[in-house]
Amino acid sequence: MKIKHLFFLGLFFIQLTAVAQILNPVAWTTSVKKISDTEYMLNATAAIEGGWHLYSQNVPENGPIPTAFTFVSNDGFELLGEVQEEEGHTINDPVFEMVIKFFENKATFSQKIKLLNKDLEGISGEVEFMVCDDKSCLPPSYVDLNFKLKEATQVAAPSETNISPVSEEYEKSPQEAITDEKPTSVNVGGAKSKGFIAIFFIAFLSGFAALLTPCVFPMIPMTVSFFTKQSKTKAKGIKNAIIYGVCIIVIYVLLGTAVTAIFGADSLNALATNVWFNIIFFLLLIVFALSFLGAFEIMLPNKWANKVDRQADRGGLVGIFFMALALAIVSFSCTGPIVGTLLVEAASKGGIAPIIGMLGFSLAIALPFALFAAFPGWLNSLPKSGGWLNTVKVVLGFLELALAFKFLSQADLVLQLHFLEREVFIAIWIAIFGTLAFYLFGKIQLPHDSPLTHISVGRLSMGLIVLTFTVYMIPGLWGAPLNVISAFPPPLDYAESPYGVGNTKSVGGVSTAHQDLPEGAHLLAPHDILAFNDYDMGLAYAKKVGKPVMLDFTGWACVNCRKMEQNVWPDNRVLSILKNEVVLISLYVDDKRPLEGEEVVASQLRPGKKLKYIGQKWSEFQTIRYKANTQPFYVLMDHEEENLLDPVGYTPNVENYLAWLKDGLSKFDK
Repeated sequence: MKIKHLFFLGLFFIQLTAVAQILNPVAWTTSVKKISDTEYMLNATAAIEGGWHLYSQNVPENGPIPTAFTFVSNDGFELLGEVQEEEGHTINDPVFEMVIKFFENKATFSQKIKLLNKDLEGISGEVEFMVCDDKSCLPPSYVDLNFKLKEATQVAAPSETNISPVSEEYEKSPQEAITDEKPTSVNVGGAKSKGFIAIFFIAFLSGFAALLTPCVFPMIPMTVSFFTKQSKTKAKGIKNAIIYGVCIIVIYVLLGTAVTAIFGADSLNALATNVWFNIIFFLLLIVFALSFLGAFEIMLPNKWANKVDRQADRGGLVGIFFMALALAIVSFSCTGPIVGTLLVEAASKGGIAPIIGMLGFSLAIALPFALFAAFPGWLNSLPKSGGWLNTVKVVLGFLELALAFKFLSQADLVLQLHFLEREVFIAIWIAIFGTLAFYLFGKIQLPHDSPLTHISVGRLSMGLIVLTFTVYMIPGLWGAPLNVISAFPPPLDYAESPYGVGNTKSVGGVSTAHQDLPEGAHLLAPHDILAFNDYDMGLAYAKKVGKPVMLDFTGWACVNCRKMEQNVWPDNRVLSILKNEVVLISLYVDDKRPLEGEEVVASQLRPGKKLKYIGQKWSEFQTIRYKANTQPFYVLMDHEEENLLDPVGYTPNVENYLAWLKDGLSKFDK
């Protein structure tokens, strides 16, 4: 009996280990709040396991699968407004290259309804959602929701000025309604910290660039001389100059604070991903660029400067503050476009990024005034004002012009207009930086340039750097990845040809035309891997050519799938195997194309439901056969559909992934 018991215990353990790969990190519960005799609030709450995150309802196009609610409609009720959700967390995702909002630990979604039939006992609905952790993503899941109206709890009607549709009680504010539990880290804090550091560093460099413009640079010796002459002692002059620098920082930080306060710390990034705001930013940067190039000057009204100058004569701390404010106003024609660009870029980061950006910018401007006041002798080492200041301004104008097209590209990507595809974007940048190179070499002159009798070594060096960068971008027209600027142009697959202009496809090093591909196959860009999206067709082809099958359970919105394809698959050894020694079958578990005809069958995992989408078919196939539901998930199998070795999931280490492939191939050969 003991042996028998041990046998069944062992069998149970094996089964438990197998099903342990089927993850279900989100549990949904429902509740109903009664506002009045006819109005109710339907609440759906997701309890999310630590380390996992659930995506928002509002995700930009071509991003991950958003959370979506549907309610079984009948004549008994009507929906009032949209489903509301909590604040959540927002990051600038480096893989999807977009700002994405998600939830951790707990999230509550609320839908307000008006009851038309008082005898109605309940309302049915369904939620579709997707969750990811730092290693894998699960396919879209569908959960039935039942809201029992008879069990509704009575709450006070929300006031017009303080409505929190997602809170547990309506008298709470949205911030109070959000759980007090500290979120589990999914690199969100790290991502935000790195983003803020980058904003500060870029802003600091931009501040130094602003110093070298005609509006600011001449002010350094004038201002420092004023403080040293007006102060009775050297220490007093240094003190006043330091206060002056601090006032400059305060003025610009107040500007960043005002932008954050007006638009909201967490809504700025939402604005930055909006199509129309991207178009507005594009037009705004074009205006800034034209101003720097000399078409016109952006200036604040002269009466503002005159009023501030009169206040500066008062002396003391108040006078010094107004002197700093006068500098900001007088130099606006040069600093305004830079400040505007920084605020636009900081908006895409959200949070307090505008404040941090203005801190970095103002610190770079304030430092020289304080340092030169402390060491007046340094003033003699400053270069004299001249035409080079306008050259700096023009160079900044070209940079503004190039950056403008980044925002137009983002709008084009969201709308999927294919107006500004990768080749067009790169061609525009080549034209911009090529023209800048000609300008630096003295072949082009703009309205405010001084006559150029010779080219300085510094200007020649800068011209050579810009020319080198221009030449570097040219191969991008033929499919080169251009890793140095990968964050700016559209992705490789958003192009007239993902393989480059006039380039042919190849499989195993042999040129292959589209019409020569096996039935049901395609070439996976940009690696030229022969791949199938249909299991039966791929298996039949593998038997025909005598190669093992590699199943790739993936998803369009799978972050780590893209990381594997971008970082692991391009390795020459791995790529050679994928192109020449296996037949790749990629099965997308989030493919939302509808199934047709006899493919629409009953779900084995959800009794009473039918499979509606292609992705549901492959997701259920993976779950039932392999007792796993995470992606990426790789299987090497023979022609009898037997595994050659244990499947693997996300494997970012190239050597480990390569060893797994070689181990499977060696077993197939045997």
